[in-house]
Amino acid sequence: MGEMITLTASDGHEMAAYRATPTDNTKAGLVVIQEIFGVNSHMRDVCDRYAAEGYLAIAPAIYDRVERGIELGYAPDDLTAGREYRAGCDLDLVIKDVAAAAEAARAGGKVGIVGYCWGGSVVYVSCCRLSGHIDAGVGYYGGQIIPHLQEKPGAPVMLHFGELDKSIPLDDIEKIRAARPEVQTFVYDGADHGFNCDQRGQYHEATAKLALSRTLPFFEENLT
Repeated sequence: MGEMITLTASDGHEMAAYRATPTDNTKAGLVVIQEIFGVNSHMRDVCDRYAAEGYLAIAPAIYDRVERGIELGYAPDDLTAGREYRAGCDLDLVIKDVAAAAEAARAGGKVGIVGYCWGGSVVYVSCCRLSGHIDAGVGYYGGQIIPHLQEKPGAPVMLHFGELDKSIPLDDIEKIRAARPEVQTFVYDGADHGFNCDQRGQYHEATAKLALSRTLPFFEENLT
């Protein structure tokens, strides 16, 4: 279902991307933003699953500006490496890469964006800065939204968080709700950071299914 392609950002930077194409009619395009672990097997699987739902899903290799071909697992050493790669990324350049992926996803129609972990924060910023490129966004447990709350999304946004996520205090989630009441924000009891990833110890199947049951109708409403 999926294949590796090359995208070119507005500054000429070329990056790899994973593209999953629906086998039947395409509903819309979807940019999938990685966790801090790169476009690994889990992120490719996420793209495949969205393609099965009718979305042309494209996951740009954001880390290609730092080092090419990064695919990490979920062991402690991978977590340390992922944090280092993320720290080496320039957010302004990341947004250029997202825009390139959105342009490619536009072949499927309207364009949504979904991201996980670090990618959840990138979703929020992308919806603020890429008005006209992004038509709706869903962020899963993005912990770097607070510094960007002064920025107003130009597209509908939905956010998912886990109650037990120590990296994202509940107070921060309340700040998001207070500053951006137009953003649909959900907190899931008993769920931790990474609850959507079935390759992580924090995977919580029931919560992952519940969040997806909200995400898919949200994209249906705003993209199709």
